[in-house]
Amino acid sequence: MLLDFDKLGGLRVFLVGLTVLVCLFLIMPIVFIAALSFGSSQWLIFPPPSWTLRWYQELFADPRWLYSALTSLKIAAIVTVLSVVIGFLAALGLNRGRFRGREALRALFLTPMILPVVVLAVALYALFLQLGLAGTTVAFVIAHLLIALPFSIISIGNALEGFDRSIEDAAVLCGAHPWEARLRVTVPGVSHGIFAAAIFSFLASWDEVVLAIFMASPTLQTLPVKIWTTLRQDLTPVIAAASTLLIAFTILLMVLAAIFRKGRTT
Repeated sequence: MLLDFDKLGGLRVFLVGLTVLVCLFLIMPIVFIAALSFGSSQWLIFPPPSWTLRWYQELFADPRWLYSALTSLKIAAIVTVLSVVIGFLAALGLNRGRFRGREALRALFLTPMILPVVVLAVALYALFLQLGLAGTTVAFVIAHLLIALPFSIISIGNALEGFDRSIEDAAVLCGAHPWEARLRVTVPGVSHGIFAAAIFSFLASWDEVVLAIFMASPTLQTLPVKIWTTLRQDLTPVIAAASTLLIAFTILLMVLAAIFRKGRTT
């Protein structure tokens, strides 16, 4: 092959070195945050003078941080379920439907991925103020669902593209109701796409901060919003501890997704 990596000679060393530098550039901020969370200084100083678990103890001892984390978990779980269900139905219609305006509808569903988040946040905030939903869990779920749904439609839609529909048709011919066939045959057949949709939907909600700032109230804040508001008030290492746990949980979910995908391909 023209671009065979083993035959690139000296260019191969350059590409490997460039890849390592890019990886370090992306990983180092995470390493710094994790190191600061174990530092003994009450200020964000690097390198830390010594190491301690004090900031994690303060984090778990503060009910406000725990409440924000549980709020994020609850909203992300609700968004994940709704995103997967609605995304499956939408992907099914877009994949198998033959109607005028299908591509326009597909583009409409994917609009939140290209629309600036702050524009979407301002529009939703104005709408929820009119509806009396500002600062409520419903507002959080709707807002996060809008940005999570495109990931579900893409993931499940791609899985449906590779699914052999004749298997579902065979189940119908054997006497199953069309929706029974979809639930018992199609859903297991595209389970890898559904799992990917669930992971991306959860992370889209779990890590979202711009929309969450507009949706938040003094009594209802997600973990990213709590980190942001605390950062504006005080540069305590507790912020680094909370950020480290947020990043660690995100990485854990990505690793689980990779393991699941590897298991599906072997």
